[in-house]
Amino acid sequence: MRNSRSRAWAGAGALGLAAALALTACSSGSDDDTAGSGGDETSASGELTPVKLQLQWLTQAQFSGYYAALDQGYYEDEGLDVEIIPSGGDIVPQDALANGEVDYAIAWVPKVLGSIEQGADITDVAQIFERSATLQVSFADAGIDSVADLEGKTIGSWGYGNEWELFAGLNKAGVTDFEIVQQAFDMNAFLAGDIDAAQAMTYNEYAQLLETENPETGELYTPEDFSVIDWNDEGTAMLQDAIWADAGRLADDPDYAETTVKFIKASLKGWVFARDNAQEAADIVTAAGSTLGTSHQLWMTNEVNELIWPSTSGGIGMIDADAWDATVEMAKQTSNETGATIITADPPETAWSNEYVQQALDELTAEGVDVEGADFEPIEVELQPGGN
Repeated sequence: MRNSRSRAWAGAGALGLAAALALTACSSGSDDDTAGSGGDETSASGELTPVKLQLQWLTQAQFSGYYAALDQGYYEDEGLDVEIIPSGGDIVPQDALANGEVDYAIAWVPKVLGSIEQGADITDVAQIFERSATLQVSFADAGIDSVADLEGKTIGSWGYGNEWELFAGLNKAGVTDFEIVQQAFDMNAFLAGDIDAAQAMTYNEYAQLLETENPETGELYTPEDFSVIDWNDEGTAMLQDAIWADAGRLADDPDYAETTVKFIKASLKGWVFARDNAQEAADIVTAAGSTLGTSHQLWMTNEVNELIWPSTSGGIGMIDADAWDATVEMAKQTSNETGATIITADPPETAWSNEYVQQALDELTAEGVDVEGADFEPIEVELQPGGN
């Protein structure tokens, strides 16, 4: 049996540790740990400005827009020599940026808010994902159809800042009796019955479930086998993947500020390419070093596109003030199992800015690029066993 999905949710799914480990077989960063100047240095070509981009995870289609921009020459068109540096959980992107090791970083907003309160002087200059991809998944016969049903249950969470939407949902629903289980970045514990409701991303772990054989039927699991809690529906979704820049350099280095506009512009163009050429974008990421299976890679590209398009904020990357404020408020009010919150006070005004993305969008619009994707429709992706 094969699973397919277009736009709407119908259930859940998992792959496992094998796929997660496979992801580790990605390319590594440069040996040179000095970030590019953002305009005041040149590469060996003597023409291009060297730029280092730190991802928050391994090479995979979650970042297809950046890989597409690199492959299609969009960065080079802007005079940039971009190096994309994956992470495997061993690098904290915002720390790498704040420490001057890279020029830009991709990271979730709530995670970075905590870092900013700890002293990281960085700015969200483009909010790529408008929607959250985080789910809490249970078997359909577990009777967990709402957040309230998590009362008394064993709940999986990856931790490391990935848990805050879950706790925001639990806080909102008044659920206090539960056990948090440290979940590996796979769905093995869930499938083994050790976790009642597991954390999953729409573009990865959910697909892993649907790529897994149901031992009772000998067929792949189907969406109907699972129940899904989507934090977008619960009103506790927080902003996720964003492009972060060095706030101090933006203020003091005109060349870096100019490079930031160019970098955003080329990156957004890459995301437009991924929207309009999902299969080709998935292939580009695979060629860049991802070892995910073919159908899984395309699924991820499609799901990520759904987090971006259509843009309701005035164009891809524009930071919606209401969504930002909601994330900040939840970051201040949400407490985890220890009683801790992400932040204790509002972040500084330098924490976000639409100044640079607006310039990038203006230039793209003038060039006839569709930056809103109002007519976007996800494609139908047919998952194969193991994501192959």
